Amino acid sequence: MGLTVAPPCLVDPMIVQCFVGCHVAPDDDSFFKAAYEGQDFLSFSPRNGSWTRWRDDDLARDVQATLNNDEGTSVTFTHILNVTCPKSLRALSQLGKEDLERQVQPMAVVFARQTPDPSRLLLVCRVTGFYPSAVRVSWLRDGHEVPPDPTLGSMPLLPNADLTYQLRRVVAMAPGDGHSYVCRVQHSSLGGRDLLLPWGPDGAKTSHVTWIIIVILLMVAVAIAGVLWWRRRKSYEDVDAVRRPGFLI
Repeated sequence: MGLTVAPPCLVDPMIVQCFVGCHVAPDDDSFFKAAYEGQDFLSFSPRNGSWTRWRDDDLARDVQATLNNDEGTSVTFTHILNVTCPKSLRALSQLGKEDLERQVQPMAVVFARQTPDPSRLLLVCRVTGFYPSAVRVSWLRDGHEVPPDPTLGSMPLLPNADLTYQLRRVVAMAPGDGHSYVCRVQHSSLGGRDLLLPWGPDGAKTSHVTWIIIVILLMVAVAIAGVLWWRRRKSYEDVDAVRRPGFLI
C-alpha cells in the first residue's frame, strides 16, 4: 500500500513538479522526486538522507550541493518519508478497513408482472440491500440458466441511500408452460451459498400457502391484542366503580 502525490509548483518563469510517495511495507522505499520543466531533476533517498541529481548541468549540481549541505532539511524529509507518511497511511487504511470489508447479505423477492399480451408473463427478481456491489443474479429455467434479455426492462445496478445496492432481473414466460423458474443470487456475503427463490407451479403454491398463513397469524395476533385491550379496559372500569362514593357491596 502506498501514497503518491504530485502537486505542480508554478514559480515564474519555471515549473517544478514534486512527487512524494511512501509505503507501509518495510521493504519498500519511500521517495521524493522533483522535475524541472517536465524532466527529472532531483530525488531524495530517505535510506541515506541524500539528494541525487538526474541531470548533469550546473543548475542540477548547484541545487544538489545546496540541499546536501542543509542537514536540517535532509533530517526533516527523512522523518516525514520514513515515519510521518507511513503512520498516516496506516491510520487511513485502518479507518477504511471496516467499510472495505463490510458484507451485507442481499434481500430478494420474486413476483409476476402482467403484460398487454395475455400469452406472455414477466417474472421479476428484485434484489436489494447488498454490499459490496459485486453480485450475480440470474434466472434458471428447469435448472438451466436463461440468457439475459436487455429488452425486458431489467434494472441495472443502482445505489441505495444506506450505501447498499439493488438491481432487478426479468425473464419472460408463457403462463402454464409447465417449466419451473428459479431466481439465483450469488454474493460474497452468502459464504459460497446461493440464494434461490423459486417460481412456478410448486413455487407459486408455496408462495400462496405462505401468504395465507401470514394473514391468518396476523388476524390471530390482532384478535388477541383486542381481547387483552378489552380485558384491561374492563378491569380499569371495575376498579373505578369500586372507588366511587356510595358504592355498596
